[in-house]
Amino acid sequence: MKMAFALLLALAVPAFAAAPRPALTVKTLDGGTFDLAQQSGKWVIVNFWATWCSPCLKELPDISAFVAAHKDKVAAIGLDYEDAEPADIRAFLKDHPLSYPVSIVDLDQPPKDFGAPRGLPNTFVVAPDGSLAKTFLGPIQAKDLRDVTGIH
Repeated sequence: MKMAFALLLALAVPAFAAAPRPALTVKTLDGGTFDLAQQSGKWVIVNFWATWCSPCLKELPDISAFVAAHKDKVAAIGLDYEDAEPADIRAFLKDHPLSYPVSIVDLDQPPKDFGAPRGLPNTFVVAPDGSLAKTFLGPIQAKDLRDVTGIH
């Protein structure tokens, strides 16, 4: 009985707190808006990172290259998760350019359907139908993205 209750409790508190089709609308550093709902039909990479996070910095080029190589099938949003000024992140991105938009996340109010990351980097891959396909905690490589999306 205790085992069944523990299993039910574990299922009731998933690591991903969103409904099967998460929502995300954020202002980007370039002045635009990224709306996950407008990416229907594409794989979407939602990547929480920070400038001080060395594993994050290691994975950013792989994510950027994957998105650039498959821009007709893949979109991404970088969610900078740190207390930073927009000018500082823009300066950082001049030295570390990305092929996708970046938004600074309010540490006190992270995106509702994604919540605060459990660590950095934390990446969510949303399938073309809007459902969550995979969650990664820790750095990822292009191979991980190819494996999840089936895009080579």
